[in-house]
Amino acid sequence: MLDANRLRVLVEIAHAGSIAAAAERLSFTPPALSQQLTKLEREVGCVLVERGRTGATLTEAGLVLLAHGERVLGELRDAETAVRAVAGVAPDRLSLGAFASAGKVLLPATLAAFGHEHPHVRLSLSDIEPPGGYGLVTAGELDLLVTHRYPGVPLPRAGGLHRERVLVDPLLVVAPTGHPVGDRDLGLADLADEEWICGAPGIHNRVSLDTAAAAAGVRLTVAYETRDYEVALALIEAGVGVALVPSSILGAARPGRWVSRPLRDARLAREIYAVHRRRPTGPVHAMVQILREVAATAPGAAPDPR
Repeated sequence: MLDANRLRVLVEIAHAGSIAAAAERLSFTPPALSQQLTKLEREVGCVLVERGRTGATLTEAGLVLLAHGERVLGELRDAETAVRAVAGVAPDRLSLGAFASAGKVLLPATLAAFGHEHPHVRLSLSDIEPPGGYGLVTAGELDLLVTHRYPGVPLPRAGGLHRERVLVDPLLVVAPTGHPVGDRDLGLADLADEEWICGAPGIHNRVSLDTAAAAAGVRLTVAYETRDYEVALALIEAGVGVALVPSSILGAARPGRWVSRPLRDARLAREIYAVHRRRPTGPVHAMVQILREVAATAPGAAPDPR
């Protein structure tokens, strides 16, 4: 039978990205951690991690074992929590991961309200950009993940996890003040000659824009690559380019020299989700409920219609 502590070594290497970083997280020396990994590889009879100068990459066998290892560690943490509950010990920690713009639009009010109602629970927050974070929830390293999906981007598998959509966040075309988009509905074909502001290829909002353009049969030029919506709005205010921006971001931004409107031929929206284990603790339930309430009043956005 595999050793759970050695499984944890593999999981930590995968999550940290290198043996040195995993060793620091586990309070090991890198040579000692490497020895544990070597013993695990000997037990399973194959190489699990390819060591390189820039980090550690899991082999195909390593990825298979990682999926099982994350579930095993999550179950062990659930077991510890359940035993503590029987003994009358309430959960006193909640770890949360979220993408950057959720941290600005949704989390300040959510965390403040939760802290007021549950002052005994110690909170922690990590920046995690989608599609990351699912493995951390599975392994019990994160109690709750706030993540998103843009049009054209598939949702990651969430085996063994509960994923709940909390907000549908429309994507609006934003242009400098005085642009025709402020006066009438325009489609992507009407904006084909514009210089666009968007993320680099592969970034989720870029995938969304490229997918919509392909569906409309037009070719768009992304002249300015940034995934930061505040940078995009600053460029637009300066009269440089147009962009698709989530409505919640616009609602939370200070008034600016820009106009916005939904695209005529593509009603696009990003979806925001809360992800947690199927048997969450009471604090997780409470946090999700508050997140729903905050999402329902998020400036410029609409709650999940379902």
